[in-house]
Amino acid sequence: MGKGLITWLVAVLIILVMLPACGGAAELSGQAAYLMDPYSGRVFLEKDSETPLPVASVSKLMTLVLVLEAVDRGEAALTDLVTASPFAASKRGSRIWLEAGEQLPLGELVYAIAVGSANDAAVAVAEFLAGSEELFVDWMNERAKELGLTATKFVNSTGLPEEDTPPNMMSAKDVARLAQYALQVPRLMDYVSTYEYTMRADTTKIPVLWNGNKLLRRYYGVDGMKTGFTTEAGYCMVATAERDSLRLIAVTLGNKSEEERESAARELLDYGFRKYQSMELYSQGTAVSVLDCPNGNPRSVDVVLPNDFRITVERGKEMDLVTVIKLNADLQAPIAQGDTVGTITAIYQDEVLGTNTLTVAQDVQKLSLPALVYRLAQGLAQAVF
Repeated sequence: MGKGLITWLVAVLIILVMLPACGGAAELSGQAAYLMDPYSGRVFLEKDSETPLPVASVSKLMTLVLVLEAVDRGEAALTDLVTASPFAASKRGSRIWLEAGEQLPLGELVYAIAVGSANDAAVAVAEFLAGSEELFVDWMNERAKELGLTATKFVNSTGLPEEDTPPNMMSAKDVARLAQYALQVPRLMDYVSTYEYTMRADTTKIPVLWNGNKLLRRYYGVDGMKTGFTTEAGYCMVATAERDSLRLIAVTLGNKSEEERESAARELLDYGFRKYQSMELYSQGTAVSVLDCPNGNPRSVDVVLPNDFRITVERGKEMDLVTVIKLNADLQAPIAQGDTVGTITAIYQDEVLGTNTLTVAQDVQKLSLPALVYRLAQGLAQAVF
């Protein structure tokens, strides 16, 4: 074999060794990254995910959560008029050019925050709901603790850098967990999935807002959530997308450019959709076991799924799944349909892929004493004969 051919073969071998494994993800860009399934909580990729980093306007996701939770509780209405203070009107950066004393409906200001990332709108709603931005920030940090965001610290409602004050800090993991919760907040996805919105539609029609999340138009399945940028934070994004019942949350922080941010988010989502799938193990109402009730009527009853049981599984490994059913010990009648009587867990090797509750297909009434004695007598007679 000639030296030239040997050199060529060695070069090819080196290149093959340096390539990422088949089906894997290349080196993740940005300072931190996180990819998860929000329904099961499974994490597929992460990079420096627990390191607190400045997150710029990604902070506004918490602002949106608090506003829409207050609306859902009936403490505010989207039709409420919010009056802009001089402080709110003075906010720089992304804004809708609020003037001090100007009034706009709360719902319109929510669009300004979600679509245009407007700093003046964020401060205006913070003051409206809490009395001051400072009190609203206390509320943000309290909510962060309640949600288990351990590497999060907010100093304002906007993510804007302030003199002599550290920036809003979150880890990529915390951003993903906040997005995971935000999916459940009523109306929130309606706002963050909006790509274009015209402010003051009945008067000046200024400004027209365009969502910083360009993946809403450029990536199939993306329907939220929030982007951010400051010089210190770099280009940040949390995006969520759904395809074929599989939903993913992708977080990328500290990118050097808008293009790198979008590419990083695409890479995370591509990896998740390429490698994993959502699979329905059992549909709602499927009987998976039988519960014996010695003191109940009926004596035995089907154990069923109260809702669809879906899991996220790596493609090609569906046949290796194991399901484990555990019924609660010492169950006694009466048991109402809908009461939890146990759990069913899907396992691949040693990894738990998902758990669902189990209930009974019908009510189980408690037998009267005479009926219970009669049942015991019947059982004894059958045992004897």
